[in-house]
Amino acid sequence: MVDLNNPTCGDVIRLTVEFENDVISNIAFSGHGCTISTASASMMTVAVLGKTKEEAKELATIFSAMVTGETDERQEKLGDAQFLAGVSKFPARVKCSTLAWNALKKAIDVGEAQETVIHGE
Repeated sequence: MVDLNNPTCGDVIRLTVEFENDVISNIAFSGHGCTISTASASMMTVAVLGKTKEEAKELATIFSAMVTGETDERQEKLGDAQFLAGVSKFPARVKCSTLAWNALKKAIDVGEAQETVIHGE
């Protein structure tokens, strides 16, 4: 479970991610925030469910690049989340759109660190 917030807009998210053999088997979010933050979190959960940790990290990287103005053919991998590309025209909203994706990266990193401790004992 990861908690993140965006003090600029007041967005708050709690992301819960479960893994089975490095694959995201369950993902859910709760919290409150602006429409962009909530829509992005919802689209992110759909985009990454069933993906490996590495695939999910790649999608988070693609999404972050997209909302900061970079474009490439990989955006199609984002599914409906690619429709948030227009956020790049509103720099103040980029943090809103990336909050859930940053929480996902943190959840993956925390999960990998916990696995290392458990398996490295």
